[in-house]
Amino acid sequence: MVTIDRWITRNAQSLFQRADPQTFDCQRPQNDYPTIEVHSSQTYQPIDGFGFALTGGSASLIAGLGPGDRTALLRELFADTGESIGLSCLRLSIGASDLGRVSFSYCDTAPGMTDPMLDGFDLGAGDPEVVPVLQEILAINPSVKVIASPWSAPPWMKSNGSFVAGQLNPEFYPAYARYFVKYVEAMRDRGIHISAVTPQNEPHNKKNEPSMLMSAAEQADFVGNHLGPALRRTAPDTEIFCWDHNCDEPEYPLAVLADERARDYVSGVAWHLYMGSADAMSRVRAQYPQQKMYFTEQWVFSGDDFAGALRWHTKNVVIGTIRNWSQVVLEWNLASDPDCRLHTPGGAEGALGGITIGETIRRNAGYYLMAHSGKFIRPGSLRIGSTEPDQLLNVACITPGEQIVMVVVNDGSERRQFNINYQDAYSTMELDAGAVATFRWPSKLSIA
Repeated sequence: MVTIDRWITRNAQSLFQRADPQTFDCQRPQNDYPTIEVHSSQTYQPIDGFGFALTGGSASLIAGLGPGDRTALLRELFADTGESIGLSCLRLSIGASDLGRVSFSYCDTAPGMTDPMLDGFDLGAGDPEVVPVLQEILAINPSVKVIASPWSAPPWMKSNGSFVAGQLNPEFYPAYARYFVKYVEAMRDRGIHISAVTPQNEPHNKKNEPSMLMSAAEQADFVGNHLGPALRRTAPDTEIFCWDHNCDEPEYPLAVLADERARDYVSGVAWHLYMGSADAMSRVRAQYPQQKMYFTEQWVFSGDDFAGALRWHTKNVVIGTIRNWSQVVLEWNLASDPDCRLHTPGGAEGALGGITIGETIRRNAGYYLMAHSGKFIRPGSLRIGSTEPDQLLNVACITPGEQIVMVVVNDGSERRQFNINYQDAYSTMELDAGAVATFRWPSKLSIA
């Protein structure tokens, strides 16, 4: 007898509950329920990891916990054990993001001054808790992948001399490439490997604080002639991903990738989903199939309903992006305070963390999103084929441990019964409207 392990979240009062195992039967069920067909012979992209952004605000809140509580929390989040939710990837900001106390870079100068050789570069210029917290995380799980993105160049490099909006002055392209190199090297000196960088977070967002505009032509020039060569000389194992913004503008990464010099240094495209739909990832990959797709940011708003947020993010951020070739799935900030107050004066308000740290620790929709997906779909897993009948949205993978993992959300308005068919074996399941489930079973069935 082969069993299917099941974990189900029905609503905010019924969270990630382990249900009784179901069994496979070699007899076709005598019902007319829709059937999800799972095909391990159809293989797609590998999975590199799941996680959050370790913002300055997140690190500050985690660092403020007592040593025992902090270690217990980080093990719950990152340890490669059955008790952890299995976070395996983190995104950092190079300098400040909007979810920190103030805007800063690692090479700020007095007004009117420049520092093209970066003599004043200082990794400790702001958000001092990020590196120590990350070192604690890596001590728990050294295989956690780290991706880094700048929200802004140092203001003296920019057209408007400000942390908000403006563009990178071409005369400082070499200095800005040097800035990335110094960051990667400084992190390496602290035992932190930066797996990948993006040249600019949200290059079409001029309202955030900090922020910086960067056209596709500018990004192709900067990557192809400056950042790419500089990193290849000094940190060849740090990849570059272009774009790092919404799915409504696939023309931007296509323009960057059309530049042969830039494409030689670009490993893939990073995406957000505040606008557009995830199929933009497939459209870009269809033209450049060697390029990786990474999904690097989506926030949960503090005013969102828990069940609605979990349903939407499971449907779009996990299932939608992986079915459109994403190898990484990242939510926005890891931790927030009860009022989501840790942000710059012009930064986004109401960005709910995966956890809330106050007098107690509350686990939010993002936490359970990762519990249902990243806990089971481990790095090195491979997406496999699965059909999506009648609002039963899903994604299936085969893990390095030779298990099939499938995440399913009932995106309909009524409770649904359905069958799973794998290798001509069947099992019948039931999910409430909006419920999220994770199913796991051996990849090799032996049914008498």
